[in-house]
Amino acid sequence: MASKTFSMKFFSLLLISSFTIIQLATAGDPDILSDFIAPPNVLVDGNFFTFTGMRSVVTAGPPTTFKVFKASLAEFPALNGQSVSIAVLEFPAISTNPPHIHPRSAELLFLVQGTLQVGFVDTTNKLFTQTLQTGDIFVFPKGLVHFQYNAVANASAMAVSAFGSANAGLISLPNTLFNTSIDDNVLALSFKTDVATIQHLKVGLAPKP
Repeated sequence: MASKTFSMKFFSLLLISSFTIIQLATAGDPDILSDFIAPPNVLVDGNFFTFTGMRSVVTAGPPTTFKVFKASLAEFPALNGQSVSIAVLEFPAISTNPPHIHPRSAELLFLVQGTLQVGFVDTTNKLFTQTLQTGDIFVFPKGLVHFQYNAVANASAMAVSAFGSANAGLISLPNTLFNTSIDDNVLALSFKTDVATIQHLKVGLAPKP
């Protein structure tokens, strides 16, 4: 029964992804002057236009950490020039997709399973939030800081996001600020705190060995 329910949800995911991709196809990347763009010395047949990287989403059990499965230009070269890409997001209980930005595309998120708290901040610093239920759709405008949060303690959530670019880009604010070489004094002054606090945050965000 659980397997059948999951299959129905995933089928819904595919349908809504197809619809949103069609709607987003006019946005984002520059138009191309050919039907498609293929890398040099690549055999172009049905395999070139097929992406199999989402199969693990269907076969995997409940997530234990927040995971993103992407089909963008980097993973799927056939998207070059097509102005579309998608991502599947899996949220275990009490997990978040931290505040981030997609500089080259809006994001249209469809919640396939569970509930999610979502939100974005506009250029006047106004916060727009919503608690999504299964089947809901939410749009994050292009280039604005946004997040998703599964606040439920005993249930996971799954969503699919469509983008109007083959390479929407990702700027993770925690990693960009605290996991790069920005001077500790600059960060301490910017956040009105001390260097020791900044260094503590950097340790927590450092890549695991």
